[in-house]
Amino acid sequence: MPTGLPSRDSGRPDMILPSNMAKNIKARKDDYAQWYLDVIKAAQLADYSPVRGCMVIRPEGFSIWEAIQRDLDRRFKDTGHVNAYFPLLIPQSFLTKEAEHVEGFALECAIVTHSKFEKDADGKLVPAGKLEEPLVIRPTSETMIGHMYAQWVQSYRDLPILINQWCNVMRWEMRTRLFLRTAEFLWQEGHTAHETAAEAEVETLRMLDVYADFASEALALPVVKGRKTDSEKFPGAVTTYCIEALMQDGKALQAGTSHDLGQNFAKAFDIKFTGRDNAIQHAWTTSWGVSTRLIGAMIMAHSDDDGLVIPPRVAPIVAAIIPVFKGDAERETVMAFIKQLVANLVGEAEVASAAKRSSGEIQSYFFDKATDQKVIVDGRDVRSGDKQFHWEQRGVPFRFEVGPRDVAAGVTVMKRRLDRSKESLALADVTADMLRAKLEDLHNVMLAKATAFRDENTREAKTYDELKSILETNGGFVRCYWEPNTAAEAKLKADLKATVRCIPFEQAGTEGTCLHCGKPTKTQVLIAQAY
Repeated sequence: MPTGLPSRDSGRPDMILPSNMAKNIKARKDDYAQWYLDVIKAAQLADYSPVRGCMVIRPEGFSIWEAIQRDLDRRFKDTGHVNAYFPLLIPQSFLTKEAEHVEGFALECAIVTHSKFEKDADGKLVPAGKLEEPLVIRPTSETMIGHMYAQWVQSYRDLPILINQWCNVMRWEMRTRLFLRTAEFLWQEGHTAHETAAEAEVETLRMLDVYADFASEALALPVVKGRKTDSEKFPGAVTTYCIEALMQDGKALQAGTSHDLGQNFAKAFDIKFTGRDNAIQHAWTTSWGVSTRLIGAMIMAHSDDDGLVIPPRVAPIVAAIIPVFKGDAERETVMAFIKQLVANLVGEAEVASAAKRSSGEIQSYFFDKATDQKVIVDGRDVRSGDKQFHWEQRGVPFRFEVGPRDVAAGVTVMKRRLDRSKESLALADVTADMLRAKLEDLHNVMLAKATAFRDENTREAKTYDELKSILETNGGFVRCYWEPNTAAEAKLKADLKATVRCIPFEQAGTEGTCLHCGKPTKTQVLIAQAY
């Protein structure tokens, strides 16, 4: 870096963003739940809809979901899966075919009973055309897909079937929170059918690894992989595996699940095939899914009291360039400098292309078309401090400032949203490769920070009283010896509002004393209060 470069275009107090300037956001320590909603509102990610418990995902939020979709869809296809689509409406009788499944979802089902409206004597619209069989708005698609697989599978040669679908589902939740738990939400659900139990188990664990890798590699979110206890597993599954993440308030969040369904759904829906020995047998099936809940996890794991912090690999905008000027003469000088700055970052061809499609005061340029990530120039006629505040709350990873003094010195000031660190860079040093390296470093820093937080807030308990004390005082993950037991887990939930999040794959391999029964066991579990 050339010597004598100014650290910023000084002399403009309106450009300084004091800590916790975001007065429209409640501090985490004062009200974490309200802070979470305030961050979503300030970043314009989503709003509640007129339908109770449902949300409207705004363009800023949906672009993050698109980034999640894009990355996961590639990972699914890299493992041999293909996309399809199945109906939103499921005959009620389908849900009753698998007893445990219907019991698990019965209280959450939204049901369609009529096909139209007609006017009554007073001219008011009333339901008409009562259906012979009620239709359930899908809470999940195992039943519908099981029915279809039964039509498609006749021989072992038809297996495996590896299908994913991107869709919406509805579960009539009583207590809702944007992204984390809503009546309707977006997700993907994978459904596969296999020739053997071993193949189904391999698939289930393989997709859990896909989720865990995505969480750390795209969302900078460290997770714990493990198996759910019988009382926490998916209704109708033989085994449920999960990834669990820890939020900044010390609560756990289930970020993804993968289910080995055994032959339960195959038997319920008659998914049979002629095997290699010419004997008729039932298929072995799996299902797995993640949802828009991942956006909630991203917000709660990384954001701060000033607003959203977005991991760079799912950030729709990777950098915001903020011109600072007074009057037309300064504007012309600053914008000429920024034009070259943008060309360095996105290339002359993209500058020319963007000029044909851009309009308004905020100009948008593709930084990477493959990921749909952009660099923007905020040319609005507002105070530079307001612009800083705007992009700060929206979590854009980097901001570049350019004022007249910067132009004179041939530099720009680059600020990192995560920690507000900044550096002066000569114009020639600002390149696409430089920004990619900065984004890569930022991802690694965010992952390391979140991992350190998780590890510092994972504690061990040797007695039930110690478990209670940790949960009441510190929160976080508590690792302890615990022999899975439905009655004991019900007591745990009633006493401490906590659950066994999973039986981690990584076990100590030694024997300890079970916290609820006092007997020797080699099983360690992860317990936490959770969303």
